[in-house]
Amino acid sequence: MTRLARRTLLGALLATFFTLATAQGSYPERPVTLVVPTAPGGGTDTIARYIAERLGKALKQPFIVDNKPGANGILGTDSVARAQPDGYRLLFTYAAAQVVNPVIMKKMPYDAIKDFAPIAQIGRGGNLLLVSNELPVKSLKEFVAYVKARPDQLSYCSWGSGSGGHLTMESLKKQAGLVMTHVAYKGSAPCVQDIVAGQVQAGFGDISSTMELVRAGKLRALATSGPARVPRLPEVPTMTEAGYPFSTYSWYGLFAPANTPRPVVQRLNAAVQEMLREPATVERFRELNFTDLPQTTPEQFGETVRRDMAQWGELVRSLDLKLE
Repeated sequence: MTRLARRTLLGALLATFFTLATAQGSYPERPVTLVVPTAPGGGTDTIARYIAERLGKALKQPFIVDNKPGANGILGTDSVARAQPDGYRLLFTYAAAQVVNPVIMKKMPYDAIKDFAPIAQIGRGGNLLLVSNELPVKSLKEFVAYVKARPDQLSYCSWGSGSGGHLTMESLKKQAGLVMTHVAYKGSAPCVQDIVAGQVQAGFGDISSTMELVRAGKLRALATSGPARVPRLPEVPTMTEAGYPFSTYSWYGLFAPANTPRPVVQRLNAAVQEMLREPATVERFRELNFTDLPQTTPEQFGETVRRDMAQWGELVRSLDLKLE
């Protein structure tokens, strides 16, 4: 029996059991593991820990964060794709890991659509283009002119080859005719630390973990990659406003292995939607500079995943990028 056939059969059997169990409110009956495919300390990890705490209180069982970084999110994601579809091992991830990897990697150990059950989208926004204070630039236009005058002399970092930060900078490089060296890290936190230290000159970073560094004057934010300005940094323009069009949303999301019983998915989705309506959560995510907090059903989130995969695919093809 093939892996897919075994999982389909197991999913059907579990669905029968959980339809009854969940109707009685018994899920979850033990701690739930929330796999985060990034290193501790970055924006994904920060938000995952907040989500885990809130879901744990709502569902009356611990949600334990398990950081599994590596291979641009593939290692942690694959561990969930291979997990039992029983609702006790979930994936909390970011958009690029789920929708960019499948279109830029030549080989993947899982199918990002078929091997996962979308549960809920959690926020959306953009990333900040950050530069070291050592660079004498205060706008995206000045940055482009500075880099263009120094071909192949400057470097930028991202949280992995094929990540959103990598592709966004490559898009800017192509539009502006820039030549820079890409340095790939295993997470966003060490990338940002090296920009602060001047080891690399620039890079895109998630807003949640870099906001205070920008406010403290340790980093300079030149633009945001999202389609709207950051609420707490209204003076920072979008890349499109600055003359270099880029308007793809970044988001976070909760997934389960494919064939997870629908009552489990629905219960988790309901808990997330309730959390996103709480004033404390709205305020917390406003501090983290989410553009908004869309309320999504599992089906709506699944459509977002498919649509974004198609959009990122167009960008990857335009850049002629493919990774081993």
